[in-house]
Amino acid sequence: MQIPIFQLDAFADAVFAGNPAAVCPLDTWPDAALMQAIAAENNLAETAFFVPAGADAAHDFDIRWFTPTVEVALCGHATLASAAVIFRRLGFAGDTIRFRAQGGDLVAHRHAERIALDFPAWPSTAIDVPAALSRALGAPPRECLSGTYMVAAYATAGEVAALAPDMAAVTALDVPAIVATAPGEGGIDFVSRFFAPRLGVPEDPVTGSAHCQLVPYWAGRLDRTALSARQISPRGGSLACRLEGDRVVMAGHAVEYLRGTITV
Repeated sequence: MQIPIFQLDAFADAVFAGNPAAVCPLDTWPDAALMQAIAAENNLAETAFFVPAGADAAHDFDIRWFTPTVEVALCGHATLASAAVIFRRLGFAGDTIRFRAQGGDLVAHRHAERIALDFPAWPSTAIDVPAALSRALGAPPRECLSGTYMVAAYATAGEVAALAPDMAAVTALDVPAIVATAPGEGGIDFVSRFFAPRLGVPEDPVTGSAHCQLVPYWAGRLDRTALSARQISPRGGSLACRLEGDRVVMAGHAVEYLRGTITV
């Protein structure tokens, strides 16, 4: 079997920045074990696989994402990368792609060279800061939020940048991932970092799904719906975000790094 593969740097203006994602267009679904093996071989935060929907479907493609160790319900950067491949390499005629995924319906809009993702907004609930969280991150946050991910909010971007988590301690926490966040600087509304060793991704370079939770939180704190975000991982990446009711729109660029063929 031969499978096309593309690798793109998502939420980046140039290669070697943002979050690298592998994208594999398919005609039909192979076994999940094969997709997991391909994702493990790629050894990127996520590999996306998609197949065309039927002619009578209300969406264009079905999409799935795998880290090197598990399948995940939602992934932003690999959806952005997939949309870029569909628009630029597969001859898709329109400016809007509708995906069906395990985590719900997703939409990608083309705006010149930038792609905007329409994702669900995820709520958060304030909780007391767990002592184990402070120990795992190496510094206590000023606020902690429970939701799809655990959010640790700090006072400054410098505190988030300085975090050196104990990944074994992060793994021991009963949460899929931790998002550290703080107000931004220099025109950036907020910054973040994302730690998910339980999902096979110790630190993700740029995490679209985290912004499903971060954008509602920061929209409430800053009292506005249009927000500029920066994930301050070593590679780094930028997102232009907007809260629209129960949806989050996040826009960015995707830059192609390679294309080829997998033989299995």
